[in-house]
Amino acid sequence: MHAPLRVLVGSLAAGVLPDAAAPAPDGTLVLDLGADHPSSTGLVALDLWTDDGRVTSARVVVGALHRGAEKLFEVRDYRQIGMLADRHDWQAPFFGELGVALVCEQLLGLEVPARASWLRVLLAEHTRVLSHLGLLSAVAARLPGAPALPRLREALREQTRALTGNRVHPMVARIGGLAVDADPAWLAAEVALTGRVRAAAQQVADLLAGSPAVGAGVAPVDAATVTAFGLGGVLARAAGVDLDLRRTPSPLPWAELAAGLRPVPSTAGDARARWAALLAEVVDACGLVAACAARLADVGGPVEVRLGKIVKLPEGEAYLALEAPLGVAGFFVVSRGEKTPWRFALRTPSFSNAAALEQVLVGVPVADLEVALASVGYVVGDIDR
Repeated sequence: MHAPLRVLVGSLAAGVLPDAAAPAPDGTLVLDLGADHPSSTGLVALDLWTDDGRVTSARVVVGALHRGAEKLFEVRDYRQIGMLADRHDWQAPFFGELGVALVCEQLLGLEVPARASWLRVLLAEHTRVLSHLGLLSAVAARLPGAPALPRLREALREQTRALTGNRVHPMVARIGGLAVDADPAWLAAEVALTGRVRAAAQQVADLLAGSPAVGAGVAPVDAATVTAFGLGGVLARAAGVDLDLRRTPSPLPWAELAAGLRPVPSTAGDARARWAALLAEVVDACGLVAACAARLADVGGPVEVRLGKIVKLPEGEAYLALEAPLGVAGFFVVSRGEKTPWRFALRTPSFSNAAALEQVLVGVPVADLEVALASVGYVVGDIDR
């Protein structure tokens, strides 16, 4: 058997090896998908076996960033866990802290104020847009005339800072609600900004529609692959699997906004279909932000249930799943009635997505590896948790 082709993905890898997208002297191929793409940390490697310029077998090599997040959760009290949870998927940090708060509230039987629920949904969709724009930076770079998505992404981060004091890690979800409320001026700025993002996403979608060769037929994912690897999010929906937890009953009022979630533009399952689905989701998410802002104008009251300094969950266990930007994110807690969990486990979409690459990349021409990898979302911290 021939030695595998080692592929490093990310701009940091490109910074230490010469000539990105070309083999280094030791045969390593470095692929740089751009500084805004979540692969930019460069800590995932691929071993690929090829024949006649196409991948015949693939192995994903992970573990370089393993931090033992779940074990760290188990030696922190429940109020501290949210801060750690917003750091494993740093492209969508709010979903980590939100999931921890929701699963703890589920076991406590705690109902949060209505205003907190609507603001949580708004911040979740704001974060979904942030995450998707990072993935879409790779396709926008391939479409002449596309708007500058990194600038909009930076504006969204500044909007996060204006509300929470933090550009990247908001750390506002609390067991019982949120640490901050949004005033009318912030909500108006949010609606205006997401309106600009919505227009830019639609412009990129139109450019993609006018470039039928971009991503067509590359790295197809079918329903069987979705089932085999437990895929969700865009990977599932672009393959024709109608899976979106926002349409199902949950502690948050997403289902009331389900009419604003349109079917994906294409179910071909290839890179092009995934990019089209991402763009459509950005447009829809911006619409959901506006809908939440309108609802918040009519819903007053507090955004948090005040709890004691020490939070102890009752004995038992609870599981909660969220429709995170990259797919289904699960949170499982087992309590023995103490101020720290006995067990806390995460189901991260990046792990499933990266595992699926070992099947999805088979048959992909080496020349199309960048396109294939740019269309399958993962965040290294979400894999090596």
